Amino acid sequence: MDFEPLISLRPYRIEDVPALHEAALSSVAEIRPFLPWCHPDLTVEELRAWVEAQIQAFEARTAFEFTIRAEDGRFLGGCGLNQIDSVYRRANLGYWVRTSASRRGVATEAVRQLVRWGFENTDLIRLEVVVSTKNVASLRTAEKAGAVREGILRKRLLLHGLPHDAVVFSFVREGNP
Repeated sequence: MDFEPLISLRPYRIEDVPALHEAALSSVAEIRPFLPWCHPDLTVEELRAWVEAQIQAFEARTAFEFTIRAEDGRFLGGCGLNQIDSVYRRANLGYWVRTSASRRGVATEAVRQLVRWGFENTDLIRLEVVVSTKNVASLRTAEKAGAVREGILRKRLLLHGLPHDAVVFSFVREGNP
């Protein structure tokens, strides 16, 4: 029986920066290999600039980034729809969860909620998840969330200057929008 953690998603706010900073720094060892933005020298200023950009992008409907929150409000990670292609109505779906909340179904539930939000609140038809073949936890998350594995793209990701093969998964809107 799958346990679904009680989490919620909400768009980033400036006041999230300290919790985001703390979560990222406490999780560098696990996150950095696959998300180069997360590094030991990450500053509050860098994250404030990123959050400010995400707030503007959300308002402009060019990206939709969310915090993942525990039932008690604790910051658990982030997820979002970005790299939006308005012509083909598709977007990249990304996610990360702080180390202390990993292996508890948080990312899987966040992805499920984000997919539902994306299809209810945008005209996107296709949400793509692109994961390094070496990122076992993220591959497992995509599969458990119900994404369809479509194949492996050779040298699709560039992480720390090195090309990585990546598995492409998708969620597609049912019916005709």
